Amino acid sequence: MRNFIYHNPTRIEFGKGKEENIGLYMSEYGISKVLIVYGSERIKQSGLFDKVAKSLTDNGITFESLGGVQSNPLLSKVYEGIELAKTKGVEAVLAIGGGSVLDTSKSIAAGAKYDGDVWDFFTYKAVADKALKIFDIMTLAATGSEMNNFAVVTKDETREKFSLTATSVGFPTVSVINPDLQATVSNKYLAYSASDIFAHSLDMYLTATYLPEYMAGYVENILKTVMRTTEILLKDAANYEARAEFAWAATQALNFTTFCGVESNRFDTHFLEHTLSAEYNIAHGAGLSILMPAWMKWQKQFLPERFERFAKVLFNVESADAGIEALKGWYSKIGAPVSLKEGNIPEKDIPMLVDKLSVVAKMWGVEALYSKEMITTVLMNAL
Repeated sequence: MRNFIYHNPTRIEFGKGKEENIGLYMSEYGISKVLIVYGSERIKQSGLFDKVAKSLTDNGITFESLGGVQSNPLLSKVYEGIELAKTKGVEAVLAIGGGSVLDTSKSIAAGAKYDGDVWDFFTYKAVADKALKIFDIMTLAATGSEMNNFAVVTKDETREKFSLTATSVGFPTVSVINPDLQATVSNKYLAYSASDIFAHSLDMYLTATYLPEYMAGYVENILKTVMRTTEILLKDAANYEARAEFAWAATQALNFTTFCGVESNRFDTHFLEHTLSAEYNIAHGAGLSILMPAWMKWQKQFLPERFERFAKVLFNVESADAGIEALKGWYSKIGAPVSLKEGNIPEKDIPMLVDKLSVVAKMWGVEALYSKEMITTVLMNAL
């Protein structure tokens, strides 16, 4: 294994009923006023909001609230939250929802401690090294945001979907994962979640120039767990054990443990997908299931033995091409789209998408790899 430093400051509270203790957890860090951020009004209809409010009140914590966060979260909502956080003098942000809500909350937390435009963090004009404390109660497992310092939002006017990577202040202080709260996730979003977890794992597994055997097996176990539990949950959404394993696999896929001792891994499909979901407002996981097999057809030339191992271990087939087709078939089986057509993305838009992705590649300083030719090849593979 290559040399590495691993430090993750997030405390995980995992299990049944943990959300009822959120006020206690926050009081341990001296929080007296918090901004609750959430998506739809379902958390009020289900009674979750009231449970959280009671827990906060019982522990002497007052709160403001901000709802309406959408999938593919918007910068305008972040601005709204920053203004609320600053004017109301909150000390922390509490996200109740999935990755979009937590991405919004992290961005609010950083922006509330910054005198400039929070978008500066997404365009690399500034570094997010100060933030309000971040807490969360996860109602959907997919992004791993509950244990990392990433956030992704879309700028409304330009449809640019960029990511913020904060310093240690971007990690949640305490994340609550109660699998029971995720039992109402639709089969469609379960499939999209599985695709997102696969991409977090495969972006690393299929690009790292050096991958220790331990890490290869670790990632493969995450993938096999996601496949097994997804198929169980599609038939039995109330299966707690499957839901719990799925949730923990999602967290492990992007809390940086899979990166330990690894060398030269990239996030190719995420780089490519963000423009799709920003432009067409499709679910992030849906965009990833469309692009992953298409990208794999391009990437296989560089690490053929890794692709053959993936094919054998995950699907018990012998060749890289057979493995790619098997993955594509599994995505279709669980209800995730596997082509631009299935995502309602017109072929005629490919030149426009290539131009937009080329701009992002230049901003990231990776235009040598993400050439217009490469991007065109991947998108054409996805037809």
